[in-house]
Amino acid sequence: MSTSATLNPRKRALAIAANRLVYRLSTRWMLAFSVVYGLYVGLPFLAPVLVRLGWRGGADAIYLAYSFVCHQMPQRSFFLFGPRVMYPLEQIQDVWQDTINPMVLRQYVGEPALGWKVAWSDRMVSMYTSVLVFAWLWYPLRKKIKPLPLWGFFLLSLPMGIDGGTHLVSDFYGIGQGFRYTNGWLAALTNNAFSPAFYVGDAVGSFNFWMRLITGILFGLGAVWFGFPYVEEAFQGAATSIREKFQRAGLPL
Repeated sequence: MSTSATLNPRKRALAIAANRLVYRLSTRWMLAFSVVYGLYVGLPFLAPVLVRLGWRGGADAIYLAYSFVCHQMPQRSFFLFGPRVMYPLEQIQDVWQDTINPMVLRQYVGEPALGWKVAWSDRMVSMYTSVLVFAWLWYPLRKKIKPLPLWGFFLLSLPMGIDGGTHLVSDFYGIGQGFRYTNGWLAALTNNAFSPAFYVGDAVGSFNFWMRLITGILFGLGAVWFGFPYVEEAFQGAATSIREKFQRAGLPL
């Protein structure tokens, strides 16, 4: 902010108003983050609600917007307003199209008998929602928790990178046909200690489901623990600078 006499009254008033706005944002940045980011996290869940209410245009807009950041595969997504929260690939193929083409599968958003698909996958739900939850947990304790070093963030992100990367490679063999769909390697390592439903597919309770859930949560923890202390430091610095300028100029905040 400049309070120099060289500024005309209108520009000076705008500069003061802008600095006050930045100050309020800097002292309430977690609230602003919660509102904006919470909306981003919540909109995918609004899509099936809108379909349920018959507002398909609004739902399709959400599905389209989030399709740029998520594959939206129905067999790896949650469903609302149906008898189950997730459905196996075979059931999706029965009611939609008998295909393993990901560009065709992702177009399926649901139907009254099964419910309607959340606009992003279970991994995205886990990863993005955990960022919001950990941010809320971190904020009241921020002065007592030391920032996570970069290597710590790398370690917490690595499991998701491995899980997502192996899924990507596996899907090159065809959706529902790769080594991460059957997980025969895991069955051999564990001597088939668990039920076949644990090893095969993406259903709730399966190995793939738990890996996407857990690795997403670990990434969210790392992102907040590593990044948010720097965000807090930056906003505190901005607030302090503006406060000192206003005090020198004899202006109220």
